[in-house]
Amino acid sequence: MADYARFKMKRRKRQAGRHLGMQAISLCISTTMVLTLLGIVVAIVLTTRNLSTYVRENMSMNIVLGDTVSVSDGQRLASSLQQRPYAHQVYYVSADEALAIMTEELGADPVEFAGVNPFQAEIKIQLNANYANSDSLARLARALKTDSLVTDVYYAQDEIDAADHKLNYVNLVLLVLSALLIFICYTLISNSVQLGVYARRFTIHTMKLVGARWSFIRRPFLVRSIVIGLISSLLASIVLVVIGYSLYRYQNSLAQLITWSDVVITIAAVFVFGFAIMLFCTWLSVNKFLRMTAGELYKN
Repeated sequence: MADYARFKMKRRKRQAGRHLGMQAISLCISTTMVLTLLGIVVAIVLTTRNLSTYVRENMSMNIVLGDTVSVSDGQRLASSLQQRPYAHQVYYVSADEALAIMTEELGADPVEFAGVNPFQAEIKIQLNANYANSDSLARLARALKTDSLVTDVYYAQDEIDAADHKLNYVNLVLLVLSALLIFICYTLISNSVQLGVYARRFTIHTMKLVGARWSFIRRPFLVRSIVIGLISSLLASIVLVVIGYSLYRYQNSLAQLITWSDVVITIAAVFVFGFAIMLFCTWLSVNKFLRMTAGELYKN
């Protein structure tokens, strides 16, 4: 009879162990999916930021120089502008170079019709992203026109205003979407963790009755959450790297928008969020059942 009782006890322990193991696997899978979704959101935000920088740095301002300005003076001015904080790239185009470019594009020499070279030397400035907006460009244009070598400054005002409007709209949408997805991620992980702790609520109560300190009771749950958070973050990072590599193989130009630093930031965000949210949710869930009386445990 005693052997049969021991056999039944061992069987219950094995079943409980398998049940806890399945709970851990289920929690790990759900957490991995949530962290993968979070990583995708972080990657999209970083890619959008890089796209915004790329678009802004391809906006240009053209400075028209006077007819009497020599090539050396024009090149000297271009070199000086290259040192300014608003300049990303500066190109000097002489009148002869402008004529050659237009002749190639038009398929005819404008001098044959005009009798003289109708083009003037120009300096093209590609701006740093922080300065590529309407207000900054207006101030820069006014300052550049005060130079005696400059006759005119022009830029595509309508295109810049349209780009500003679209980029601001995209940033707002991404901000709202990110906040919503972070809330969803927290809710899903919190519910999964609470289910795991709920299954062991009577164990928690028994340990509390025999005088175990709350910190002692919490410790195994927190250690388990750290392990699950580590495994889930690692799996989510692998999935994200595979997705990123597949997209890169499909479209090589994405390398300009997704840098290695962005990959590191995304993976770091996944690990930090995975650890933080697992520990926080486990702490809250265990404390919830530690505060409950026996009657409240049975009601739940």
